[in-house]
Amino acid sequence: LARTLAALGVGFAEVLVSHNGHDQRVAESGARSVPDLRADFPGPLAGLEALLHAASSEWLLTIPVDLRDIPDDLAETLIRALELGDRGVAVSDADGLQPLVGLWPVQEGRVAVTAALDAKRGAVHELVRSMQLRIHELSSRRFGNLNSPSDFE
Repeated sequence: LARTLAALGVGFAEVLVSHNGHDQRVAESGARSVPDLRADFPGPLAGLEALLHAASSEWLLTIPVDLRDIPDDLAETLIRALELGDRGVAVSDADGLQPLVGLWPVQEGRVAVTAALDAKRGAVHELVRSMQLRIHELSSRRFGNLNSPSDFE
């Protein structure tokens, strides 16, 4: 979390963290912990649903905390992509679509995510397609994932 927040910088209305449980480090970071709205923890889409419902702004920037390489200008890049008149934007890197790296329209997203979960369609990449989010190509980059302590070495 600290690494991700440092990479993104400041200037956001609020920092929300999808987190089921209590972790003092989230509060100490200045972020607000947002638990899933559903008791059965149906995956990343449920986290996105909770974040969209907790968001107080028009747009929600989502960045997974397990990305190895977060471009310093990622937020600005996604915002510039929205200036093209898009309804939202997700990123594709050298490994393909990274559906949780994106800028989501909050009102439309709330409806779409809740409908997808209610219909038992929990794949985030399917949501990206159904909402017709623009795919911003960063194929020269590879975000990578940090899934175990050895990945941090």
